[in-house]
Amino acid sequence: MVIMPQRVITIFVPNKNILKTSLKITLFILVILLIDQVVKIWVKTNLSYGDEIFILGWDRARIHFVENNGMAFGLELWGSWGKLILSLFRIVAVSFLIYYLRILIKSKASFGLLACFGLILAGALGNIIDSAFYGMIFSESIPGGPAAVMFPDSGGYSTFLYGKVVDMFYFPLLEGNFPQWLPFWGGDHFLFFRPVFNVADTAITTGVLSLIVFHRSFFTSDEKKKQEEEQQLQNETASAGDKPTDAVHQEEDPA
Repeated sequence: MVIMPQRVITIFVPNKNILKTSLKITLFILVILLIDQVVKIWVKTNLSYGDEIFILGWDRARIHFVENNGMAFGLELWGSWGKLILSLFRIVAVSFLIYYLRILIKSKASFGLLACFGLILAGALGNIIDSAFYGMIFSESIPGGPAAVMFPDSGGYSTFLYGKVVDMFYFPLLEGNFPQWLPFWGGDHFLFFRPVFNVADTAITTGVLSLIVFHRSFFTSDEKKKQEEEQQLQNETASAGDKPTDAVHQEEDPA
């Protein structure tokens, strides 16, 4: 009788828990991204540049429509080259975040840690969409002019990667003048909080602060983590040595 060799085929089946976590974090990112874009599109197509709406009638919380060519909270880089460099940097950063988030998911990191990176990724994606596409799909917003039109017949106000980021949240909570006796700033006008920001900026800031406050162990070096694990193992071993153990053990059968 001839025994034919069997062909073994190995099929990789992703862990169900990993798939479930991936789905959750993906939906989490998409929801934040959707909220960010819905708010931006509404502001862009309903308000003129510089228009303000008081939130709940409170003048310290406003929807204030502005646009910027640069980074979060209205910060900007120099000229068109700075704008291009920033847009390309955002794309590279998002690619790295997606790659690193996949590594964290496969390593079964806590959902809290994944959510922090998800917030940062969603915020970065939201501002990338503005920079990459808004210039091609919207007409220009002009102070005192009509609201922008989506997909205008005459084309957008700019080209790919040269769109402007839409900002709208403005909270000038404190305003006044510094005391005259104060060095350097005596008598100068101050305003807190001056920056105008959007949902994407809020997501990025929340993600970073949550990492720092709630996941400080993430920044611990591998060597230090290894030392902590070894110390914990030694403590557990010492604790186990203090506990009474069964004196009777099953021995091998005599030959």
